[in-house]
Amino acid sequence: MTDTITTDAAAEAATDSLETVRFANGLSCELPASSPLAKLLHSQRTWVGPDAKARLRILNAAKSVAIVGASPKPQRSSFFVGTYLQQSSDYRLYFVNPMETEILGQPAYASLKDLPQVPDIVVVFRRGSDIPSVIDDVLAVGAKTVWVQLGIWNQEAAYYGEEQGLTVVMDRCIKVEHARFHGGLHLLGFDTGQITARKTLR
Repeated sequence: MTDTITTDAAAEAATDSLETVRFANGLSCELPASSPLAKLLHSQRTWVGPDAKARLRILNAAKSVAIVGASPKPQRSSFFVGTYLQQSSDYRLYFVNPMETEILGQPAYASLKDLPQVPDIVVVFRRGSDIPSVIDDVLAVGAKTVWVQLGIWNQEAAYYGEEQGLTVVMDRCIKVEHARFHGGLHLLGFDTGQITARKTLR
């Protein structure tokens, strides 16, 4: 009986698809996708993105930003972020949403490939499961940085993007990060309640 169970387990393991999992130290290995260790590692965050100084460099170097998943609805976070960037930055903004023709007084584009230029940063307001396809779109147009908004996480997509040469920021709000570096947040990071970070001239 024991031999039968062992044989069955071995056969199941042999037919189980292998996938690459990553450890916190950056090393990786192949494990059966259904193994407890693979599931545990998937539940843990091992990917680490650019630190604060690197994020500041990304924001300062950028001249244009495309917002994928932009919405014309004021209650959506993408609308608030778009409004903030319009009022508090010098970025050329592009809104990407195939269901809209105009957002915040600017034309909305169906896809990244329809933009008049390659954006420096592609900000993403999409579900975590959509991030891999967005990264493929970013690669196709030649953009260099993907900025996935706060609350959205897909670390396999982040690793994939980096392997393809992209700079990836994930689970961070570009409005919060920009405001932190440009005076729109208190030093401790609390929101001032203002939608613009531009200081009033006196």
